[in-house]
Amino acid sequence: MRQVSWATDIVVVDSFSSDETAVIAKSFEQARFFQRKFDNHQNQWTFGLTQTSIKTPWVLALDADYVLTDELIDELKNLEPESSLNGYTVQFIYCLNGKPLRSGIYPPVNVLYLAAEAIYELDGHTQRVKINGPVGQLNSKVLHDDRKSLRRWFHSQVTYAELEARKLLTANSKLSVADRVRTWRLFAPVAVVLYCLVWRGGLLDGWRGLFYAFQRGIAELMLSLYLIAAKLSGKYKAQLRSEAATRETLPAKN
Repeated sequence: MRQVSWATDIVVVDSFSSDETAVIAKSFEQARFFQRKFDNHQNQWTFGLTQTSIKTPWVLALDADYVLTDELIDELKNLEPESSLNGYTVQFIYCLNGKPLRSGIYPPVNVLYLAAEAIYELDGHTQRVKINGPVGQLNSKVLHDDRKSLRRWFHSQVTYAELEARKLLTANSKLSVADRVRTWRLFAPVAVVLYCLVWRGGLLDGWRGLFYAFQRGIAELMLSLYLIAAKLSGKYKAQLRSEAATRETLPAKN
């Protein structure tokens, strides 16, 4: 919270966590604390955007794992948004136990946007903000410092892999290059390890680089298993497509 203490209005949406989130949030005078039972990322972020009476036209949307750098804070304080832009994207530096990695592959994210021009959509296991209009690029970066225990990471990846498989198998539009590579069941797990270690310089990060690369490889291997299961079972794939078609006919939830 220290990194956003300069903000005039801080909205915290908590999914009934068991840590000290509530205590910390309520210690900031300008923070407003909300709790909502988690069902999926789209609905959780949509709630924060539309149901918390945000007081400013521009929103800086941050995940709990994001850490603002001093350079980005200064950039935000001095930013005069161009009238032609409705949002800004930012690049990330992935951290392991608080230490930056060269090999992080966390993609750029739209974190700053006009609230009136944004909606959230499901994107595999996570959410994606869709901004109506042109989007610019911030110069500074955000640290992504995910400190999940290895046990919790494995537990999360099982769910994430299934949701990512559903996304790839039911995509109605053209997949990105990265997502097309992920459908190469035998190649993708090895490719991501080599990409992190060699192309991204993870070998220079020592054991931290190896740990991160193997994590990404295991995540892709889990995804490949779900994709192989779909290939072996036509019924499984048909079920996924049927579920996707059903979701498209349902009204969006706020």
